Amino acid sequence: MTENDNITMPFSVPLPPPTPIATRQSRPEQRKLWWALPLLTTAWLLLLVIVVSASVHVRFWEVAPGSAEPVGDRLTFTKEALAQITQYPAENSVLFVTAFGGQMTALEAFVGSVDPDVEVQSFKERFGDGDPGSQQQIGFQSMTTSKQIAEYVAFTRLGLDASFELGDIIVQDVVCLETQSALSACKQLGPGDTLTAIDGRAIPTLADLVPLMADKQAGDVVTLTVIAHMTSQAQDRRVQLIESPDEPGRTIIGFIPADTRRVVLPFEVNIDTNKIGGPSAGFAFTLALLDEMTPGDLFGGKKVAVTGTMNEDETIGSIGALPQKAVAVKAAGADLFIVPRSQSADELAATRAVLGKSVRLALVDNLDEALKILEALGGSGLTNATISL
Repeated sequence: MTENDNITMPFSVPLPPPTPIATRQSRPEQRKLWWALPLLTTAWLLLLVIVVSASVHVRFWEVAPGSAEPVGDRLTFTKEALAQITQYPAENSVLFVTAFGGQMTALEAFVGSVDPDVEVQSFKERFGDGDPGSQQQIGFQSMTTSKQIAEYVAFTRLGLDASFELGDIIVQDVVCLETQSALSACKQLGPGDTLTAIDGRAIPTLADLVPLMADKQAGDVVTLTVIAHMTSQAQDRRVQLIESPDEPGRTIIGFIPADTRRVVLPFEVNIDTNKIGGPSAGFAFTLALLDEMTPGDLFGGKKVAVTGTMNEDETIGSIGALPQKAVAVKAAGADLFIVPRSQSADELAATRAVLGKSVRLALVDNLDEALKILEALGGSGLTNATISL
């Protein structure tokens, strides 16, 4: 026996052929792979564009539907007030309406341009010759004034003492003629500036400024002491006076003053105006105060929304963004929307189109007309509603 005799050899069985290694894909698979890469790249690029456009702000601002909220939630009667009058908390408060107006991202500007409920405004359309900061200050100042006027109108309606006192002289806008000198107010002043003196003489209010302008002529140069917007440091600026473009023969500095009057009341009612700018809630504030200070339901159990400025003579003035506010009113499920009659025909037509048949639209010129509409709706009215202190 040899050395290899202990080794058993297996039977000879044929093996299966080896699986061939794929070296190339079939043509259909190649075509699928060829399209996948461009599609994936396009998807990533599209996602990148959306992300970037949603985060980059552009110089466009929107006027978009805001909200319709009850004013009653924003009213607070102080202890001093409740010691003198009775409050009748409203279960069904009037709604004040807002519109949203923030700066837009690139994506928002694109979407807003095709949204019928959104108006896209350029910087010039939005701010004119001003800037966002000064316009915001003026907007909040207007809201403060509208609150004061609403208190004045409501209090006088109920026989309570109320009066106005003048406030600081703040520039709301400047008057720019076709041809301006380097010293014109158009170039020397800006919205939000506060004027404190003219030629060294203090002018704490407009009543102090008017007599000092009596002997001035167009072309005269005066020195104004000004506290510029968003600063606290006073500085002197030389300004050349001009003739009023609206009243020939009348000499003016060349600015439109903001309404900074303050109302003097026998007691204080707090109205929270946080995050509200502009005067368009004045009408709603007035109705809410009247409702809370008299028994009954001024709105007859109906959901009523209103918008409009309130003037001390009880007239109701026009406001902006009416169609956008109508969207918010309809979404809130209001039964009635009362607006100023002085709105333009186009705005009223657009508002009617938004409201459709689900919300009644009523037009008014003054508070009396509004109260009559509410009384006809089933409201308690203000007949003989007076308060004695």
